[in-house]
Amino acid sequence: MSNKPKVLFVCVGNGGKSQMAAALADKHAGEAIEIHSAGTKPATKLNTESVEAISEVGADMSDGHPKDVDSTLLRDVDRVIILGKDAQLELPDEARGNLQRWVTDEPSARGVEGMERMRLIRDDIDARVQSLVAELLDD
Repeated sequence: MSNKPKVLFVCVGNGGKSQMAAALADKHAGEAIEIHSAGTKPATKLNTESVEAISEVGADMSDGHPKDVDSTLLRDVDRVIILGKDAQLELPDEARGNLQRWVTDEPSARGVEGMERMRLIRDDIDARVQSLVAELLDD
């Protein structure tokens, strides 16, 4: 039985933000945290700009594939992080963890698109992930 913290990152498609968060958490925490990602309405493939932006900072999500939220996992993780405003998810009554929503930077609202947009999103998520990892490993 592992005592390491378990985190589930969730967004709508699980092709971008939640996969980015998981890859960054893996980069910063390695084996110290059990990391998962999922989508409320999984896409068919990863966002190629997300994959590229993540690789620029030495993380890797290229092997990931969008997947649905697993109800068993939802009950078992210590922390569920919803990225963005769009994904809707409630924890089951018997869940042992807690739910947080990160309303991440959305540069397209300011007219920023393409790789510049993705890097800003990545950097916002990265700062939040580093804080989360520090908090979880400090417990």
